[in-house]
Amino acid sequence: MSVVSQHYAFTDNVRDLSNNDGFQFEFYCERCGNGHRSPFVRDKVEMAQNVLRTVGNFLGGNAGRIGNLANYWDRGTNSAAKDKAMSEAVETVRHEFRQCRGCSDWVCHQVCWNDQVGQCARCSPFVHEELSRAQSQAQVQQMYDQARSVDWNKDLDVSARSVVTCPHCSAKVDGGKFCSSCGQQFQQKQACPGCESTKNVPGAAFCSECGSSMHH
Repeated sequence: MSVVSQHYAFTDNVRDLSNNDGFQFEFYCERCGNGHRSPFVRDKVEMAQNVLRTVGNFLGGNAGRIGNLANYWDRGTNSAAKDKAMSEAVETVRHEFRQCRGCSDWVCHQVCWNDQVGQCARCSPFVHEELSRAQSQAQVQQMYDQARSVDWNKDLDVSARSVVTCPHCSAKVDGGKFCSSCGQQFQQKQACPGCESTKNVPGAAFCSECGSSMHH
């Protein structure tokens, strides 16, 4: 007896959702991930098996052999039933997918198939979508280039100590010279009594310019 092999599509992008009651399969696009589920098909063998188990339990005793017969029946025919269900499921969803000759992926016809070229959108992207993406990327790059050409530090006093917490009221601040919560000045100038330099930080004991004591 010769055995005829069957050819199945979607072998690498199908999820088996079958259970003890029947068969169902989910086929998904290998580019975008969108999926299509085949209709749920009840397993007639499993239904007959359940009937035999019910009869066996009802009769009891040696009639339990009927349940064993049901298990044997299931092992002998369930594979063929599942193959048949798989073939029918493939035919149900086949029109929703195309196989790309460029990468061999199965992709959905609605979103990821380029009809003008006859390949998936990964191998042959949609021209206008790619153009729009390229324009957006170029615009962002130009924006960064323009931003780098501006001197953003021209009004920033980098010689003054940056303050993020007000030393007077402990409020969180975003820089500046005065606290937006209490109005106190952050960097109060302390003149040297000897050389009158105002470059000394508040609380300094000696002048950074002449070395004189700040507490004369």
